[in-house]
Amino acid sequence: MERNLLSAEELAAALRAGEVTSADVTDEAITRIERDDRTINAICVPDFDRARAAAREADRARARGDDRPLLGIPVTVKESYDIAGLPTTWGMPFHRDHVPAEDAVQVSRLKAAGAVVLGKTNVPMGLQDIQSFNEIYGTTNNPWDHGRTPGGSSGGSAAALASGFGALSIGSDIGGSLRTPAHFCGVYAHKPTLGLAASRGMVPPPAPAFPAESDLAVVGPMARTARDLTLLLDVMAGPDPLTLGVAHDLRLPPARHERLCDFRVLVLDEHPLIPTGSAVRAGVNRVADALAEGGARVERHSPLLPDLTEAAILYMHLWFSGVAARFPVEVYERLQTHASALGADDRSLDAARLRGMASSHRGWIEANDGRELHRHGWRQLFAEFDAVVCPVTPTPAFPHDHEPDLTTRRIDIDGVEHPYLDQLVWAGVATMPGLPATAVPAGGSPEGLPVGVQLIGPMFEDRTPLRLAELLEQKIGGFRTPG
Repeated sequence: MERNLLSAEELAAALRAGEVTSADVTDEAITRIERDDRTINAICVPDFDRARAAAREADRARARGDDRPLLGIPVTVKESYDIAGLPTTWGMPFHRDHVPAEDAVQVSRLKAAGAVVLGKTNVPMGLQDIQSFNEIYGTTNNPWDHGRTPGGSSGGSAAALASGFGALSIGSDIGGSLRTPAHFCGVYAHKPTLGLAASRGMVPPPAPAFPAESDLAVVGPMARTARDLTLLLDVMAGPDPLTLGVAHDLRLPPARHERLCDFRVLVLDEHPLIPTGSAVRAGVNRVADALAEGGARVERHSPLLPDLTEAAILYMHLWFSGVAARFPVEVYERLQTHASALGADDRSLDAARLRGMASSHRGWIEANDGRELHRHGWRQLFAEFDAVVCPVTPTPAFPHDHEPDLTTRRIDIDGVEHPYLDQLVWAGVATMPGLPATAVPAGGSPEGLPVGVQLIGPMFEDRTPLRLAELLEQKIGGFRTPG
């Protein structure tokens, strides 16, 4: 395998052995980006001069005996993270000239671990889409099929990894923004437990980078192997040194099991609010079969599973209340008027999103109380199971769709159209209660597109789904080169 497609772990071993220098692997990554990114458009803000300087410094540090976790490893960073001296726009044209003076806490942690930052990866405008395109940087294409999206909002990072543009990347997730791009591009991603990794400096411009954590949203690692996810999560995890980090040190418990045969897994392939496409269902079944063949206890149903319909409604309410929290007063008042006209029996996801946007603080508290009931239900389920396997979205990567109004878009599931935003319900299974979830490759579709699944684990037991991901990679394989 060419060096651009080696894992971070493999690159680190080669660097330690003196088989290659960081300057060499960084130059090779830059050459590959300059050659191939014209058609992918994953790297929207290159930082090659500083990357080469950082690589040379990494080589000097290694010569002095330094051996940090990511020393000399080329990586990319989602555009939404602040990097001093580079624009942070979130794809919004009116902020194209916003250049922060300080690094986001996670960028600081990458650099402290010795990583070489190649540049920033593309996103949708405001991070508000399952695709990655905006007026500033254009459209990012899926490396497997340029007519399809790599996903969003961390789509540039997933496309970069699949294309060999760096060994690791960091992204963020509230609506599957780590997991969906990984699923669409055939790579790995981990949505950590809510609050596990500090997110200061991952804030829309021109808001100040205060050490305040957003509800539902997390930052997390992306990679081409499961072991690399763990390597990068260990760099990212921990409270903000300006808040809880003043008093708290992080200690993640080990995975519940080391062997596949010891895992107890609940497998889901149906959601009450949206069908699962045949290609994704086949991927779920491939994973279920591999688990069973490996001796794991696999169940398809459990009375302990929290109600997925209620969970999706709570998820949409909580999420969209945050989306609309800073809307102008006149817009909020219009939303309240529209929401008051909804029938009491309207339990659709569209209604949940509207009620969320028009929510009062009292309404949010009621939804949050519902979330706590669900968290309690998940604790009970994870006393009987170690992980839940389920889809990330109902389909593989879909064709680019730049219709400005997301509410009028449709997603084709085996020839039947469904509301575009409804595909987010699978992401919400883990996001609403704040659970960790690891997206892993699970084969391909008949059209040759990647298919992934997510492995959901117990809260603050992130090593459990990560270890299961590693065991599945050994069993069914993992990342494959596009083409």
